[in-house]
Amino acid sequence: MRTYAAKYMVWMMVFFAAALGTQAKALSAQSAVVLDADTGAVRYAHNAHEVLPMASTTKIMTALCAIELGDLDRVYTVKPEYTQTEGSSMYLKPGEQLTIRDTLYGLMLMSGNDAALAIAGECGGMEAFVRRMNDKAKELGLANTHFENPNGLDGETHHTTAQELAQLTAYALKDHDFREIVGTASTTRAGRTMVNHNKMLRMYEGAIGVKTGFTKKCGRCLVSAAERNGRTLIAVTLNDPDDWQDHAELLDDGFARYAPVTLHESGAVVGTVPVEGGTESEVSLCADSTLELWLTPEEKEQIETTYRGRRFVYAPAVQGDYYGEIVYHIGDRILKTDTLTYSRDIEQIPPKPGLLTRCIDFICGLFGLDNMEK
Repeated sequence: MRTYAAKYMVWMMVFFAAALGTQAKALSAQSAVVLDADTGAVRYAHNAHEVLPMASTTKIMTALCAIELGDLDRVYTVKPEYTQTEGSSMYLKPGEQLTIRDTLYGLMLMSGNDAALAIAGECGGMEAFVRRMNDKAKELGLANTHFENPNGLDGETHHTTAQELAQLTAYALKDHDFREIVGTASTTRAGRTMVNHNKMLRMYEGAIGVKTGFTKKCGRCLVSAAERNGRTLIAVTLNDPDDWQDHAELLDDGFARYAPVTLHESGAVVGTVPVEGGTESEVSLCADSTLELWLTPEEKEQIETTYRGRRFVYAPAVQGDYYGEIVYHIGDRILKTDTLTYSRDIEQIPPKPGLLTRCIDFICGLFGLDNMEK
């Protein structure tokens, strides 16, 4: 009896370990989250709402605010005060000239604290720029995020949460310039060879960014993002001594939640539409392409289908002619669309003769005139 109970307990432990899966991951991080960048769905969370300092991951907001101001190719002259800062640097020199875009690469690849000062100084001044950063946080609903500076050096009220940092990153990744900069592994600009501090770009398949950070107070902070099979995941860890390994595992576990789903095959009949004035009352609609998506089981159950096209069509309908589109969506989020065409020909019924014509035909028939030669 005891042996059976012991075996039962072992199997139960194995079952729960497998079921919990990712709940055992990233335990070296004080706070962690994995977020679906497209849907905002949380795929993993560990103290995700704990308010913590974020070191140089601050520069995600710095870059975003500068990019949204525009004019990235404007040339400026480096002021001495931009170079007077501690920590990591892109090694700006007083008097040299470069563009805001060049400086953004130095900010995000080399984590230049001097680059952050230069961007703030050239984008309205330090005080106004930090205010812009905080205004942007409020606009995005990041209630527990506050900035004292553009570089991430320690401050009493300089903090965020893993959840909000992931949300900020999801928003920033929608910008083309931001994605291009943070996804660059190395580049040569403004006379400098810049190598991205983010090792995930070189060690993880599908990695597209985003930013590292470290101070003694904050510990190691990391925001990473990766794309696989059309899905984008963002992982954030704050105060994590084993962040590279944790992020690889977090992202792997996140992507494992998705599986391929075929929405329809090319040529498949996916609907019908009524036909007016035709030899048949309706015609089938064929899909143009094979559509496949990677979805979670929950998403698969939530898919809805909408048709873009007329509620009915007039004959004739010609096989292969364009009818409209089929739209797969979850709520307001469109997943995929495809072109719809008519599956076969539907001929038009010849119009019935009018009353006058029928009367003339009747009279002609009475007098045998219908067979007379004209």
